[in-house]
Amino acid sequence: MKVEVLGSGCKKCNTLAELIAERAQALAIGIELVKVSDMAVILEYGVMSTPAIVIDGEVKVSGGSPTAAEIDALLQAR
Repeated sequence: MKVEVLGSGCKKCNTLAELIAERAQALAIGIELVKVSDMAVILEYGVMSTPAIVIDGEVKVSGGSPTAAEIDALLQAR
């Protein structure tokens, strides 16, 4: 599963990427985690507010940081 964290590289974006990695490991779910800071790529997804989470090419969260439980649900839904 490919998980992309879209954002400028700010603290909130980096913290979200770390939380996703932690939750995937805790759930024993293999992911490819990619941080995307290129604004052109972010806009291609139609994201206007970051951080955002994209899973396998589909925007799941935009403009906020989900809780650990919400991340678990996103990862387990795949």
